[in-house]
Amino acid sequence: MNNEKYIGLDVHQATISVAVMDSKGKVVMESILETKAATILEFFAGLRGTLSVTFEEGTWAAWLYDLLKPRVAKLVVCNPRKNALLKHGNKSDRIDARKLADRLRLNDLEPVYHGETSVRMLRELARGYLTIVKDLSRVMNRLKALYRSWAIPLCRTGRLLYPASQ
Repeated sequence: MNNEKYIGLDVHQATISVAVMDSKGKVVMESILETKAATILEFFAGLRGTLSVTFEEGTWAAWLYDLLKPRVAKLVVCNPRKNALLKHGNKSDRIDARKLADRLRLNDLEPVYHGETSVRMLRELARGYLTIVKDLSRVMNRLKALYRSWAIPLCRTGRLLYPASQ
């Protein structure tokens, strides 16, 4: 007997809608879980067989990926923009979880890369640095434009406007 289970998670801030499907496409279980690590781990501990899980990329994706990766055989974080089939028909969290489980069973999902935690931290730090530099440049340009609009003379380098930056 085939013990594979395909699990679709529709993740939200407070709750997660879960649909568990067997290898033939029959929904064997549906549930609504609290979006808390203990509740999720307790649910997955109660499941038997080879577990394949999917959910869409979102604000909770990195945390949920790290939580579930060691506990399942296959984990696919999918790109919500590429899941056009999820947008057709009726929409509800329960239906979305079912569709995700079915798409996983059919191997019809576009995955999003989720790497090691240490690499993710470096990426987030680099992204934060680039955002700060971009914001600083934008603010400096806005100040220069404001001074120019009032015909306040500035030297080319902006030293009169930004004395501390030199």
